[in-house]
Amino acid sequence: MLLLEFTIEPFHEGNPGPHVRAAVAAAEALGATVDFGPFGSSCTVTEELAGPVGAAVLAAAFANGASHVSLHAERLQEAAG
Repeated sequence: MLLLEFTIEPFHEGNPGPHVRAAVAAAEALGATVDFGPFGSSCTVTEELAGPVGAAVLAAAFANGASHVSLHAERLQEAAG
């Protein structure tokens, strides 16, 4: 599993703009459950979904007025079982 974290600018405290809402909706449309935070958002996805979700976040954010998007991916430790 991979953790995808993304921040989208411009930042509007307390009122995420359409560029943020569209990016979150795009990730959710692909099956990701997005943890929406005050300074960024994240979701945990399979390796197969990481590329499509990342691409959807970028495309939706920029199509809706984003000036900057940071996307970070990190492999999560597998639980010993």
